[in-house]
Amino acid sequence: MPTHTLRATYIGGPTALLELAGLRLLTDPTFDPAGTEYRTPLYTLRKTGDPAVAPDALGPIDAVLLSHDHHFDNLDHAGRALLSRVPRVLTTPAGAERLGGEARGLAPWVSVELETPDRRGLRVTGTPARHGPADGDRGPVTGFLLADAAGADAPAAPAVYISGDTVWYEGLRAVATRADVRIAVLFLGAARVREVGPAHLTLAATEAVEAARAFPRAVVVPLHYAGWAHFSEGRVEVEAAFDAAGLSERVCWLEPGQATDVPGLRRAV
Repeated sequence: MPTHTLRATYIGGPTALLELAGLRLLTDPTFDPAGTEYRTPLYTLRKTGDPAVAPDALGPIDAVLLSHDHHFDNLDHAGRALLSRVPRVLTTPAGAERLGGEARGLAPWVSVELETPDRRGLRVTGTPARHGPADGDRGPVTGFLLADAAGADAPAAPAVYISGDTVWYEGLRAVATRADVRIAVLFLGAARVREVGPAHLTLAATEAVEAARAFPRAVVVPLHYAGWAHFSEGRVEVEAAFDAAGLSERVCWLEPGQATDVPGLRRAV
């Protein structure tokens, strides 16, 4: 089976360009400048970092993997404008209904196949996600599994997992039982918005360690830990948690704007 690598370029916040199996995939698009504020009836989000790559410098995008459309730190103004220039957007069913156009909703464990240059295909599967505590409704979110369509049903098929905005709960453990995750792209930062409660809404550093243990063969790629004022943890806390767990060698940090070949895939996904 032919070998592929994942090449990832960190743009900022939850946004990264993933080049895999000849396709160019973009996670949660955020391209507004630092200093932008997003006011809602309950709270205001503040962006603190500029994107490392401008939308016009991205080149062609085959699909956007959008964990959810209803929070500005996952889809800001410039990111939303970009969607009209992308042939396919994969997101939650509720998000696809709101966005219309080329958006398609993926409920948990529902898949769609994207055509690849080698015609093997890339299967994208929606995965469970919970955006905060069980008693707090922050709206539907989704993660994604990416796997070679020709072998995605095989238990040993290597996969890339993208968590989206979620905390650690049993729904994520189910991902480990269904897929051989070799690369785990985790949305971290332990986001907290005081006006909606004290609980964190995205993975804390200690939860990322738990995820790494659940996916014992996976390289962990942190995203969404910087660039917004409502993150309560950053790279320092993530590094400390992985160091304490003896798992620091499992982490692959992406430098903004630099394409990085992420190790971990042994055969095509």
